[in-house]
Amino acid sequence: MNRADGDRSRGSDTEIGRVVIVGGGTAGWMAAAAFSRFLNNGRRRITLVESDAIGTIGVGEATIPPLITFNQMLDINENAFLKATRGTFKLGIQFVDWGRAGDSYFHPFGTYGQDLNGVSFHQLWLREVARGADPGSLDEYCVSALAAKSGRFGRPAPGAKSAISSLFYAFHFDASLYARHLRDLAERQGAERREGTIVKVHRDGESGDVTAVELAGGEVVEGDLFIDCSGFRALLIGEEPGATWDDWSRWLPCDRAIAVPTALAGPPEPFTRSTARPAGWQWRIPLQHRMGNGHVFSSQYMDEDEARTILLANLEGEVLAEPRTIRFAAGRRKNSWSRNVVALGLSSGFIEPLESTSIHLIQNGIQRLLALFPDEPISPVERDEYNRGMGELYDDVRDFIILHYKMTQRDDTAFWRYVRDMEIPEGLARKIELWRLHGRIFRENAELFGTASWVAVMLGQNLWPEAHEPLADSLDENKVAQAMAAMRAHFSKAVESLPTQEQFLRAAGAWAGVGAGEEIIA
Repeated sequence: MNRADGDRSRGSDTEIGRVVIVGGGTAGWMAAAAFSRFLNNGRRRITLVESDAIGTIGVGEATIPPLITFNQMLDINENAFLKATRGTFKLGIQFVDWGRAGDSYFHPFGTYGQDLNGVSFHQLWLREVARGADPGSLDEYCVSALAAKSGRFGRPAPGAKSAISSLFYAFHFDASLYARHLRDLAERQGAERREGTIVKVHRDGESGDVTAVELAGGEVVEGDLFIDCSGFRALLIGEEPGATWDDWSRWLPCDRAIAVPTALAGPPEPFTRSTARPAGWQWRIPLQHRMGNGHVFSSQYMDEDEARTILLANLEGEVLAEPRTIRFAAGRRKNSWSRNVVALGLSSGFIEPLESTSIHLIQNGIQRLLALFPDEPISPVERDEYNRGMGELYDDVRDFIILHYKMTQRDDTAFWRYVRDMEIPEGLARKIELWRLHGRIFRENAELFGTASWVAVMLGQNLWPEAHEPLADSLDENKVAQAMAAMRAHFSKAVESLPTQEQFLRAAGAWAGVGAGEEIIA
């Protein structure tokens, strides 16, 4: 088919050939590993600029299940990855003292039970409770929750019909070791690293596009598309007029974290723990070689000395390093992609690590950019689609985090009274009211957290619906009770057959320092 004069197919003459990533750390090396694998066509150059003199935050040690997909995309062997990063498995999060002091609940990965005849399982469970039956706890219908509580783990086999196929997991790992692992991979795939501190950003006088970054010493690194992974400094995106910061501190007032590692006091458990404190909360993340600990708090309600004292008084095991303070602000860029600059990680936005979403937001930004990777000139339609999707994702995660604070019944400190009584986003208020009436959860857009997650937090923090949905009453009580009893027995038996997490890691060759010859678990 002949083209009209002046028309041409889009090819190498419109190709973005030079991608420059500014900043290393987890965000930068995740981007470099992905781009060097999927964009390296022999003509395109992937360059990462970082300075050894500038530290990274590097405390993000807990993740959520989608990271499995990202690692698989990069053909990363999971056992080798766990060994290299001193990683452990994560089956969910235990929340202590969040609803009321003395409360404890578990937010597991995965689902609860099995829906019956189109009725959500949690609705059937609510009906059983309402009629005075004893269906047991919701956790008894979730393989991930049962395995976490018993310290066990088993990797679900693809296509298996066993109950273990419903076990969902993520990882705990040393973030600095993960970045190093990804750097090795990216450089093998052709990514180039430039060492140096950026002292100047060059822009086109007419379009405003970034054309190059200049390093101390005078070296200039030119590019067509720039990825800002410079953390809170936001060296590139911070100067973009369309990427102003949307502050969320009115909903998420925590703005500090003090982090400290300790020695393990026992075998690592396959879950994260979050314990509410007077003006925030404390994390506990077990790795193979140490425990990661931190205290997230609001400087408006607690000073740093008191926060440090609380953290150090609530640790297990020997302290291995001096505590360090991290300052942050909750919020996001109105646009993560402006002109020819795309922000990933902390330069794009930050939501406190309560549900371990920081690395996922990086991952989603990378995958979304790959799906919308532009030509030159960059299409506003594709850029707007990226910004729309990232904005919705950040907002959805924000609302889920706010839920934990809003649903507290604590009134023992000014911090907890504030978050309990604060006004919340309209979309979240609507979700809470739908739950309050009939226990209904409706997912919108491409929300990260599914029905089971909302159910876990709502019930875990004592928000019981006024009634179950009427559709649940259409099913025969005896048949439902029998089905639920069978589920509980099936899940319990399956979990009892699993090894402990440490046994699994050692047998799989995923334990750091493990010797050859041990039995491998697939």
